[in-house]
Amino acid sequence: MQRNKNIKVKDKTFSVSISERAMKRQIKRVAEEINRDYEGREPVFLAVLNGSFIFAADLLREIDLPCEISFVKLASYEGTSSTGSIREVIGLNIDITGRPVIIVEDIVDTGLTMAHMLETLQKQNPASIDICTLLLKPSKLQVKLDIR
Repeated sequence: MQRNKNIKVKDKTFSVSISERAMKRQIKRVAEEINRDYEGREPVFLAVLNGSFIFAADLLREIDLPCEISFVKLASYEGTSSTGSIREVIGLNIDITGRPVIIVEDIVDTGLTMAHMLETLQKQNPASIDICTLLLKPSKLQVKLDIR
């Protein structure tokens, strides 16, 4: 039996509410859906640093498609609070024109960073953009997003 562990991040303490087994099962399910939906295509996975790097690695281990991964880093947080102001720290370094893009994010909170990203990526004319997030805070969303 797994005991609840507390995790401390900066000045905040969190307790584990989703088991590692449940997380792995969900990641495998999402990867199977992506493998099915993107069959015959070569998606670009765009992982948002820092938070999504472990989720992205776990997800990509389950992907059976030819694909490419790139990383971006956007900042909208100061400490542990969202400022609402978004700045690009590390930008996209590959051409996504005509390519299906899957944004991989660890958690969507207000959705403001994601909305900014979608607007920026649309200007590069990808074939499609989908959002794949590990966790979503629907009660905190300030913008409408189409998240699968």
